[in-house]
Amino acid sequence: MHLDTITKFLNTFFQVERYNEDEQGGIYLPSTRSIKRLGLALEPWDGLYNWVANQHIDALFLHRPWKLDVEQLPPDIGVISYHLPFDESLTLGFNTRLADVLSFSNLEVFGEKQNRPIGMIGQAPNQTFTDIFNCVKEIFNGYEQIRAASENEVKKVAVVGAMTDLLVREAASHGVNVYITGQLRQPAAQAVIDTQMSVIAVGHYRCEIWGLHTLASILQQRWSKLYLVH
Repeated sequence: MHLDTITKFLNTFFQVERYNEDEQGGIYLPSTRSIKRLGLALEPWDGLYNWVANQHIDALFLHRPWKLDVEQLPPDIGVISYHLPFDESLTLGFNTRLADVLSFSNLEVFGEKQNRPIGMIGQAPNQTFTDIFNCVKEIFNGYEQIRAASENEVKKVAVVGAMTDLLVREAASHGVNVYITGQLRQPAAQAVIDTQMSVIAVGHYRCEIWGLHTLASILQQRWSKLYLVH
C-alpha cells in the first residue's frame, strides 16, 4: 500500500470536495515507499524524528504539519495531513461517531459554514446534566470548564465547534438545554444566561486527541494489516 491509497480513502471519508482547494488536505510530503507502519500525531514535536526512526514508521499523518522539518525525517518518509476536514468530522462538529458514544437519538444537523454543518443536535433521553457531564468527562478524559444552569432532565444536546451569541440562541430555539463545545466564549455569555443554557467546554486539545484515536480506529477497520503508531 502507498500514500495515495490512504489519501484516496481519506478524501472520500472527509468529503474534501466540500472545501476550498487550499483547505482540502491530502499528501503533504510525497513518497513512493510501501506503507506497513503509519504514525499518527497532531503536530511535530522535538522527539518526532527519533520516534519515526525508532518505530520504523513508513509514513506520517499530521493534523498540523506546518512546523515539520522535513530535512530531519528519515529518507522517503511520506506525510499526509488534514486540518479543517479532520476538525469538522472528528472533533466537535457533525460527528456521527461521537453521537454514537454520547447515545444520541434523532440526530439533526446544526449550524452552517460555507454549506457545511458545524454541529449537531441529539436527544439524550432520561439523562440529567450530571449524567451528560460525566459521560463527556469519560469520553474526553477531562474537561476545561462547565456552566450548569439546571439539573433538570436534559431535553436536547448540541455539539458545536463554535460558540457565539447567535448559535447559543439558535440552539435554545431548537429545544437544546446543554451545549457542548471546545471553549467557553465571552461574546456568548449573555445568551447563555438569557437561555439558561448549561455548557460543557471540553478543550480543543482533548477533542483533537479523541479525533486522532478515532481516525486510527477507522484506518484499522479499513486495513486490518496496517500497523498504527500513535
